[in-house]
Amino acid sequence: MTQALPTPLSPLRIGTRGSPLALAQAHETRDRLMAAHGLPAEAFEIVVIKTTGDRVLDRPLKDIGGKGLFTKEIEDALLDGSIDIAVHSMKDMPVAQPAGLALDCYLPREDVRDAFVSPHVERLADLPQGAVVGSSSLRRRAQLAYRRPDLKLVEFRGNVQTRLQKLADGVAVATFLAMAGLNRLGRADVARSAIAVEDMLPAVAQGAIGVERRAGDARAAALLAAIHDGPTGLRLAAERAYLATLDGSCQTPIAGLALLEGDEIWLRGEILRPDGSEAIAGEARGPAADGAALGDDLARRLLAQAPRGFFDAHP
Repeated sequence: MTQALPTPLSPLRIGTRGSPLALAQAHETRDRLMAAHGLPAEAFEIVVIKTTGDRVLDRPLKDIGGKGLFTKEIEDALLDGSIDIAVHSMKDMPVAQPAGLALDCYLPREDVRDAFVSPHVERLADLPQGAVVGSSSLRRRAQLAYRRPDLKLVEFRGNVQTRLQKLADGVAVATFLAMAGLNRLGRADVARSAIAVEDMLPAVAQGAIGVERRAGDARAAALLAAIHDGPTGLRLAAERAYLATLDGSCQTPIAGLALLEGDEIWLRGEILRPDGSEAIAGEARGPAADGAALGDDLARRLLAQAPRGFFDAHP
């Protein structure tokens, strides 16, 4: 690359949330940049930024604004030059990008599955009738209500440690986390079992890390190009186009997963009423290069099957 590399005296500033998982993702990004460009750790500075989603923990995300709650303050810092790149969990990212920012670097995707977490129950299928299950995810709550209407669902927010303590305190008998996050934290042991995607289709972009930059920053673009994972990019192009057409937010239960099969993309999608009373699913296959068009087409087909007010039936 022709642009000057970062140095300990002029480090590349990496913006991130301050949770243990967010920091693990920022460190993974830094380590990959170090390896790709032969740089020392001192050539990078990790800048922790507190977001609205981190500050407000006593209300469901859908009640305080939905997607963007974990990204806005970080993107503001990127736009005003306080940081040079921003590391995000892609399932938290709105599909609409702020003007002046670019998101074209993805790290290799982790396990996409949901983790079933319980002190006493081995698998989701083993939950007794009427069991209390905690989750803050509208998608997971709707999927559970659709498949197991007997379960009692309660709000469950906080980091891994907080949720485990709630389970220990008997607030619920089980909850769900992303296998990707547990793996990145070195806590795969927390999962009693991983739930097959056939049983619970994950959130769009689950398990993927995205690295955002200013659109005109040629140095950041060149640095990040060396660590971009092409297959993850192809999969997310399909999934995020699907989400964009559905106008996905934290107030709409949407699941989606794209897999690469040779030169083809296999995209599965599911939309649900918020109360779990109905679900509509479909899939699409086609050339990987046409992923965005496939995502848009699948979303339109699912919407065409949904009756008026499909997303309005809140639990």
